Amino acid sequence: MFYLIALGSNQRHQHFGTPRNILAAALQRMDRAGLMIADSSGPITSRPVGPSQRRYANGVAIIQTALPPPALLATLKRIESEFGRRRGQAWSRRVLDLDIILWSGGAFASAEPALTIPHPMMRERSFVLAPAAEIAGDWRDPLTGRTIAQLDARNRRPKKRPEKAPKPLDHERKRP
Repeated sequence: MFYLIALGSNQRHQHFGTPRNILAAALQRMDRAGLMIADSSGPITSRPVGPSQRRYANGVAIIQTALPPPALLATLKRIESEFGRRRGQAWSRRVLDLDIILWSGGAFASAEPALTIPHPMMRERSFVLAPAAEIAGDWRDPLTGRTIAQLDARNRRPKKRPEKAPKPLDHERKRP
């Protein structure tokens, strides 16, 4: 099975250094864990989501493994903890964040462990879609049928602002 994995970091590590270096080290660690890296994007820099003030280094990787989604998630969480990731406050600074975005098996959902594929927020996250379009642009979201490249293009489009109602002309105003 093939999986699209998002990688993110916005905190230095005493051994690996900068967030960009941490992403490279995480790919090596995933490979040592038996997750074959079929391809990986270059790193990008993005603004944080939530309360964190630090910019992120983000990237994605296509991995191949026989592991089913829950077992892969357990492996990814173990790798995060090896890099010093502590569970807790959502969207806080972190040494390493690994998320399953898509997989070749289509959609998947389980309550224990909490896992939803495709990742519920992927369609709004340019820091996932942009690097994913680089290496997996033809992969399809099983829920919308759109390719990653299409989702990325839609996400990059300027958002339309709601139009304000025009002010009535003097002669159109109602008089008491």
